Amino acid sequence: MELAADAPQHDLPWIITFGPLDEDEDWEPVVCGPYERPHALALAQHVVADADLMAVVEPLLPATSVDQIKEQIGTAQREAAEEAALESDDALDTDYDWEDHEGHDHDHDDDHGPAHAPSAEEIKAAFARISARLTQGV
Repeated sequence: MELAADAPQHDLPWIITFGPLDEDEDWEPVVCGPYERPHALALAQHVVADADLMAVVEPLLPATSVDQIKEQIGTAQREAAEEAALESDDALDTDYDWEDHEGHDHDHDDDHGPAHAPSAEEIKAAFARISARLTQGV
């Protein structure tokens, strides 16, 4: 991700997702972080330097509401659609039916519907707890 020198994303925490470079390998990606951006980039480069691994370094967005998360997803989807439209004249398939896959096995902790969405205050309190654990080495 190329950023302008004054981009606000520089101040966000960053994560690294390491995964298989070969599509035939079957293991779950490993997510590490949060880091400051320069540290995340350096760590990713050093880990993949002598290995057949892929590393994705991206900002960790501190969204504090369902609406913010949905907005970020919408933005990512629009950007991906715009990029795909530039790369191909093929029509985008937007008719995917998520309900059509109910019979498939999925890992669900609770099939009674989604838990309540945490409030911004609950999320910010959790950020503080996570920060404390990270700085205490726990």
